[in-house]
This record gives sequence, structure tokens and C-alpha cells, in this order.
Amino acid sequence: MTIATMKQTTPRAPASGPQRFHHADMSRNPLDPGGRTKESTPLADHWSMAARRTELEALYRRRFHVFLRVATAIARDEQRAYDAVQDGFAAAIRDERRFREEGPLEAWVWRIVVNAALKTLRDEPPTDVTPSVNGAAPSVDPELRARIADLPERQRTVLFLRHFADLDYRSIGEALGISPGTVGATLSAAHASLRRTLEEVPE
Repeated sequence: MTIATMKQTTPRAPASGPQRFHHADMSRNPLDPGGRTKESTPLADHWSMAARRTELEALYRRRFHVFLRVATAIARDEQRAYDAVQDGFAAAIRDERRFREEGPLEAWVWRIVVNAALKTLRDEPPTDVTPSVNGAAPSVDPELRARIADLPERQRTVLFLRHFADLDYRSIGEALGISPGTVGATLSAAHASLRRTLEEVPE
């Protein structure tokens, strides 16, 4: 089962955790108009693709709940967030040759998943739900959560990636296509905005 087909075989309710996926249908490179199979690619290229897919599978299993938590905070709807994570990893597998190894693979996947979550937020009005993961609300004070929801989109996203996903400035920058300096400035602006209305903001 692949990530791309998983949504068709799993219930609409978010799963309790990541499910193992296989790459049986990934032998054909979707970006190659000639339809070359893995067997016809150079050996080194084949090894690189196989290693990258193994790394993506390990990342999916290891960090699934973190991706879901951040996507839920962004999309403000757990089911749409679940779909965004599934779609994001499916896109990463499908378009893996677009990864140029100019930064961490995880940051590249974060960029895809964050964009997918933001797209769901823009396409559909958010529902009034408490961001949660498998029914358990994250340990964020309701008043703080309300103030975060009022922040500009970029400030919210940087805040989620820093405090929910525990990414460093470089990885956040890679995920959002901005410099580490801009990440720091954006995070500082978000904290300053929150401090104006709250006594304490977690650092």
C-alpha cells in the first residue's frame, strides 16, 4: 500500500498512527516522460532513489504525529490535516527527484506538508475545533491558542514549526523558503505580539 492510495483504503477518521507503506507502484518515475523503470536507470541513481524512499518511509513512521499536530494547528481541522500529511508524503514520494539535497530531506517534506495544510485552510473556511491529535488536545492554554489564531499566517506557521515540531531556524527556513534570519525575526514578532496580551509565552 502506498501513501498515495492509503486515503482510499482507510476510514475518514484519522488513524491512531502512521501505517506502513510500500513502493510496489513506484517503479516508474512519474517525472520521466520516457517512462523509464528503476531497472533502466543508472545503478547509482537507483541506489540513491531507494535510499531516499527508505528515508522518507522512516520519517513518516517516526514523525507522523508531529506532522499531524502541526498540520492540524495550521488547517484548524484534524481530518483536513490528516489528508494534508497523507497528500504531502505522497507528493514527496512522487516528486522525489525534485529534492536537490540542498538542505535536510525532512525540511523539504515539511515544506510540502505545510503548503498542503495552508491550501486546505484557504480553500475551505476553518471549523471551530480545538486542534488535537487522535482526540487529545495539545497542552496549549485556550487563551493562548485564541491569540495564536489571530496572528498573521507566517507568524503562526513559524511558531508551530518551532514549538510543535521543534525544528531549528535553518530547517524552518528551508520548509518555508525564507532565511534563518527571517525565521528569527518572524518568531520574535510573534512572541512580541503575544506578550502584549499575555503575561508569559513559552520560549
